[in-house]
Formats: sequence, C-alpha cells, structure tokens
Amino acid sequence: MTTPSFPAGDHGPDVHYIELVEKQILLIGTAHISQESVDLVQQVITEEQPDRVCLELDANRYQALLQKENWQALDLRQIIRNKQLSTLLVSLLMSSFQKKLGGQLGVKPGAELMAGAEAANSHNIPISLCDRDVRITLRRAWKSTSFFRKGYLLSSLLASVFDSEEISSEKLEDMKKKDVLAGLMEEMGQSFPELKRVLIDERDVYLAEKIKEAPGQRVVAIVGAGHVEGITKAFGIDQRDRLTEISTIPPVSKSWKVVGWSIPFMILASLAIIGITKGADVAGANLLFWILANGIPAAIGALLALAHPFTTIGAFTAAPITSLTPVIGAGYVTAFIQVMKAPPVVREFESVGVDISSFTGWWKNKLLRVFLVFFFTGFGSAIGTWVGGYEIFKNLFN
Repeated sequence: MTTPSFPAGDHGPDVHYIELVEKQILLIGTAHISQESVDLVQQVITEEQPDRVCLELDANRYQALLQKENWQALDLRQIIRNKQLSTLLVSLLMSSFQKKLGGQLGVKPGAELMAGAEAANSHNIPISLCDRDVRITLRRAWKSTSFFRKGYLLSSLLASVFDSEEISSEKLEDMKKKDVLAGLMEEMGQSFPELKRVLIDERDVYLAEKIKEAPGQRVVAIVGAGHVEGITKAFGIDQRDRLTEISTIPPVSKSWKVVGWSIPFMILASLAIIGITKGADVAGANLLFWILANGIPAAIGALLALAHPFTTIGAFTAAPITSLTPVIGAGYVTAFIQVMKAPPVVREFESVGVDISSFTGWWKNKLLRVFLVFFFTGFGSAIGTWVGGYEIFKNLFN
C-alpha cells in the first residue's frame, strides 16, 4: 500500500523518488563537501518524516565521524600484521584530498551524512548504515590493481595531495553541486577500470541491496551523487546473491603463489648446486654476496627514512631472509619495528591530514615516517633481490 503523503513535495533535481514493492524511497544525491547538500538533507528528513534514514556509511566510517579524535582505536601493529599499510595510505591520501577541498569550501567532508544522522536522531527516526566496510572496499581495490598500476595510483594520489594550486571560484561553485570524490573516481575510471568497478560499481550494488533491506515503508537514503545512477539501476535487479562475493577479500591466486615461491626456490637451489659442483667456499661467497646485496640497500632505505637505529639494523638483518619468502616482506618487518621503537603520538595522528601534503611533513610525522620506512626498505630489498639473484645465477652457469 502506498502512502500519498510521501514525498511531501518536489525537493529539486538532487532528490529522486523511487517506488518499489512495499517500499518508497527518496534517494538524495549529495556532494560530500557541500553546504547545499547539508541543508537539503536536513530539509527532506524534517519535511518527510520517513520511517528510516539510510546513510552511505559503514560502522567504522560512522564512528570515525562521530569520534574524530579517537585515534587510539587505530592499531598500527595489527594493520601491519594484516599487511594493510598500503590500503591505509590510500585511505589517508583520499581523505586528505577531500579535507583540502572541504577546507576551501568551508565544509567538512561527510558533513551532509552527519547532518542526516543528526536530523534523524532529533526526530527519533532509526538509522541504517548501508555502505560496505571501508576496509574491505580498499583491500578489494588494492588487490584488483596490478603491481605497476599500484605505483601509478599512489603517485597520482600523491600528486593531487601535494598540488597547492588554489581552485578558482567558478570551479568551487561547480564542486558544491557534485560528489567530488566520485567525480575523481569517474575520471580515474579510464586509467583504472578495476578501481571504478570496486569503488563505484560494486558499492552501487551493495548500497542498493542494503537500502532495499532496510526496515520501513518510507525510506530516505543519502548517498554521493556519483552513486545515484548506479543505485537506481540496481534497484530493479535482485542481486542479493552477489553480496557475499563483493563483501569478501579475494585470496591470492594459485599462479601468483607459484611465482612467489619459485624465485626463492631457484635461488636456494642454485646455492645448493654451486656448493655441490664448485665447493662450499664458493657457495659461502655467493651466500655472503646475497646477504650484503639485500641488507645494504634495505638499510640505506631505512636511513633515508630517518628510521630508528634498531629499524635500520632490522632492515639489514631481515631483508636477506624475507627476500627468500613471499609470506612477508622486509618493509612490513621494518615498519613493525619502527612502530614499536618510535610510535606515533595522538598529535601526529591528528595532524596527518596536513603533514601528508608537505614534503618535510613525511619525515616529521612519525605515522608518515612508518610509510617511508615501509616503502624505502621494501624498495631496497627488491633491488637487492635482483642484484643478488643475478650474481648467483651468473656464477651457477659460469
């Protein structure tokens, strides 16, 4: 049965009325850094008094917006153990990009979503958090991107963060009417179609199904403008069977596991053959070269990152060993040591959004220095693997 009073009136082109079986939805397409979107969300919820308000947020992002200074909840050691440093960096870069734009627009990122939550609470309207866990989204996006595209993606994000050019007043006005982050993703979709699939297309399906599942006959759903078209299309298709698939992190393929183990196997086998055919002294010399070729570049990487002395020692010690196993890299070992010996303080977590856009800030901020340690030592170890492996294979066949 329909309810004639919903919607109460025409709220403009950013509000879309969708009628499903036993459910009516007002889908509000917002810009995440727009005061106009904040005002629109408050107006629609107050006038329509829906049974439920759905937000484009997951529980973690919602808590982050509620408790902006609760950095103690971020366990860096666990993030390193789970090999999630790269996805954390991407999240920080994207957040910094939004905050920079939000600062020029005078609106905090996500303000319209919090305005929706506050308006719902003030009218005793239940809230549903309908977005996929941001950690799953970022890890699926990272895993879907090839090694070389990962580097290009990080460099593109870094370039956008370091870009200090002031945005013109005309472009600022245009940004107030659009979902800036979704617009950025759409532009990147041509270079990174796999990212668009994970960050936009999959979430369109997830959001649509969760909005349809939300209790209540009359629902107001608040999402970024870039999701409106995809969600509207997804409303007409039953895709509940896809939720499990797009809510999990895909495992490493068997072929990559074979490739990952084949290199250390060949190096160890080569050392063994050299020992059998040319003697233990020659094998020992090659092993020593392997240790130095891996340890020295990794240690130099730690020094360039201004790492703790124990981290530098750990880099030299770990690199020759981690290069012989795909299970963990030198970067993760040294990042863990760095966090233990020089842990970031709350103040540095709070200032990371500013420091990340400054070249010197990466060395001053202990959180960002962990990323420098991770990448510099990992890069040094990779160089050492190729140099050491080349030398061993050359001696094997000479």
